[in-house]
Amino acid sequence: MTIIAGFSSSRQGSAPLNLATQLARTTGERVIAAAVVERTLPAGVDPIEDEYRGYLASRASESLRRLVDRLPGDLDISVAVHHSTSIPNGLMELVNQHSADLVAVGSSSSGLLGRVALGSVTERLVHTSKVPVAIAPRGYPSSPVPVQRLTAAYRGDADAAVLISTSADLAKQWKVRLRIASFTVRPFTMFGGSIEPSAEELVVQQWTHRTTAAAVEHLEEARAQSGHADVEVVIGCGTEWREAVDDIAWEPGDVLLLGSAAAGPLAQVFLGTAASKILRHAPVPAMIVPRR
Repeated sequence: MTIIAGFSSSRQGSAPLNLATQLARTTGERVIAAAVVERTLPAGVDPIEDEYRGYLASRASESLRRLVDRLPGDLDISVAVHHSTSIPNGLMELVNQHSADLVAVGSSSSGLLGRVALGSVTERLVHTSKVPVAIAPRGYPSSPVPVQRLTAAYRGDADAAVLISTSADLAKQWKVRLRIASFTVRPFTMFGGSIEPSAEELVVQQWTHRTTAAAVEHLEEARAQSGHADVEVVIGCGTEWREAVDDIAWEPGDVLLLGSAAAGPLAQVFLGTAASKILRHAPVPAMIVPRR
């Protein structure tokens, strides 16, 4: 059982490794800190490119070893450098080589500190991976605290039952708490000033009440399906997705679980619209699981 902490040859921030080691403290798995060096030509075709790619590989390896050396020595962590046509392809090749069951990556450097942000590489990865992908918020620090709680983002569709089942299995396997959350974005205004503000506010309140009641009903069904004792159910509501995600309490050791969209290929990760919006505002690590 292996976790791949994925890096590019040009960026070796500590967040992916920090998340991978936190997961490893929970699961007992080994970690491979792996940098992927992109190359357009096969080895041996262009000696100058070979030399340059060799230099990048050496520098990436040294950088990863420095990151590993800063961590406590209680975990099984190794370093690898892999050459491939792209970073997502290289990570999937490493998954196959090492029979890994999870890939941990970092957020885009252009994202907000402390929030999950997808860059071009992670965007492609979460739409093509055949194993769960865990994404660390930007600047995610090292922590001795293992995973404490899983929060499954519930959509209420047919595929959500698979996510609840997977979440319950993981919670039992990892011996952590399970929470099921539904996120609802209510309209800030609905009629553009065509009715009195007080009447519009009443309509919004009624809409929120109906939506919340429906979410509670779905969540109670999900709680029963989970088969997991003491499952907490919560609803995050706001006028925008960030407000809805922040409406529920988050703690150190939390991990958000998101399911793949029905439009995606079976046994592959494919991030749907709602899940993508929730992910982009997550203040904790997020893990996207394939539809199996």
